[in-house]
Amino acid sequence: MSAAVLNKPATQGKPPAPPTQTTPTVTARALRVQYGEQLALDSIDLDVRPGEVLALLGHSGSGKSTLMKTFTGIAPFTADKLEVAGREVAKQNPAGLRELRSDAGYVFQHFNLVPRLTALTNVLTGGLHSAGPLNLLGTFSRAQRATALELLDRVGLAHKARQRCRELSGGEQQRVAIARALMQRPRLILADEPVASLDPRLAGTILGLLRDIARDEQIPVIVSLHVVGLARRYADRVIGLHSGWLVFAGPAAQLTEKEVHQIYGTDTELLEN
Repeated sequence: MSAAVLNKPATQGKPPAPPTQTTPTVTARALRVQYGEQLALDSIDLDVRPGEVLALLGHSGSGKSTLMKTFTGIAPFTADKLEVAGREVAKQNPAGLRELRSDAGYVFQHFNLVPRLTALTNVLTGGLHSAGPLNLLGTFSRAQRATALELLDRVGLAHKARQRCRELSGGEQQRVAIARALMQRPRLILADEPVASLDPRLAGTILGLLRDIARDEQIPVIVSLHVVGLARRYADRVIGLHSGWLVFAGPAAQLTEKEVHQIYGTDTELLEN
């Protein structure tokens, strides 16, 4: 990531859609997850390409988080094919799974930061996998610190690098979490309900930032959401899940009221908030 890219401000309008004729970062065919007698996911097919934002829509329990967990081998699955960042997930040994998980930057609903540590130190923890022997000492190189500061600048928080995360607002903490995910130099970002605890204005800021990162760095972002209006504004494509079944897959602009009802039933308050 160059400094020029890292310091690029967030765009105001929606950037052009990413190219579609690229090798997918994620490919799933006939993906299925079952826990005992409970079917969590069935017959899921999808491709996710560099530079695009894919929104997962559905009620709690529809399978959104489970789907994300399959991409890093956390959830047990069967599939004709599941390939992530050039690796067949089912064929990975423990060391391979650790490498795969280092390629996937996670952004969580509740941030998962260490509140007593500074924003800078929290971002640096995203580089633990690549820190090598320094990891054992709990220290980081000068180059890593410079990168972490650049990433805080990328998310608009360089001026709060030395501030403890417990002193930051919710929106600021989520931006630190995004910078921490980027510190991994990921090939994929998984954002699990990243705006559920934020007000609508901050939600738009965070999703706009993730969208710009996807474009600028050509890192695909898979984000689970509840609010259809946010998916329409910030995603390129949408996967709609209902009780583990894929009921919609297509461009966000083509998500009509009919498809929304297939995903959510009669919960129309979720449409445009």
